Amino acid sequence: MSRTVVVVAGRSGFVQKISAGPHQLRADEPVDFGGEDRGPSPFELLLAALGACTGMTIRMYADRKQWPLESVHVRLVHSKTGTHDADECGPMEASGERIEREISLVGSLTADQKLRLLEIANNCPVHRTLTSQVTIRTRQAETAVSTA
Repeated sequence: MSRTVVVVAGRSGFVQKISAGPHQLRADEPVDFGGEDRGPSPFELLLAALGACTGMTIRMYADRKQWPLESVHVRLVHSKTGTHDADECGPMEASGERIEREISLVGSLTADQKLRLLEIANNCPVHRTLTSQVTIRTRQAETAVSTA
């Protein structure tokens, strides 16, 4: 079941009120980008979605296999690509976006189980969406959307 997400921008500033079903969130930009830092930035929310989906997908698989996974920690960083990193070997990447995802698996898992769980991380629906060609259709609403 998919719920509609509603985002409302106020008269000034970057603070956005977000409603997702019964849940209320807020997004903003950091102070150094002109915001008030009253909530995660849009890219931080995107990383949070990927991290949450990754953890849920790994948890679901480990539970189904009855593997002794105690917890999953996902660390994510977003950056622009297109410059050569002297610390990394290989050719310069095409200009674009990059997400670094580091996953720590806590529990008495074998090396093979850990490797399989890292592979399973790429099956999370948000990961698959971000790595696919996404079409976003934009249209003007006929009436204002209620935030109640």
